[in-house]
Amino acid sequence: MGSALDILQAGNPPRAAFVDFPLGHTVGAPFEQEQQYQIVRAGFKAFQETEKAGEIHHINATWPDGDSWKTKAADGDGGDTRAPRDMTPRYQTEADRELAEANATS
Repeated sequence: MGSALDILQAGNPPRAAFVDFPLGHTVGAPFEQEQQYQIVRAGFKAFQETEKAGEIHHINATWPDGDSWKTKAADGDGGDTRAPRDMTPRYQTEADRELAEANATS
């Protein structure tokens, strides 16, 4: 299951279910247990009913606040405070860096 249709399509999974919700909330909004159960059940049903490889089922569900989340997501960073992605390696500790560099040269 996923909430990024372009990534699901690019990954070409054997079967998939798409939910048009914000990233990180594929099965529903926090604390919306009934909706979460409905989406998970719909996902399992979609997986069972898939007849051909690569098929992506679209689960019809509505985000609790409507589509207003799409405007926030499209307005630039959407409140994302993380550093932009790049190819610079990051390590939790100096020992991790040393180990990675030693393995890269061996």
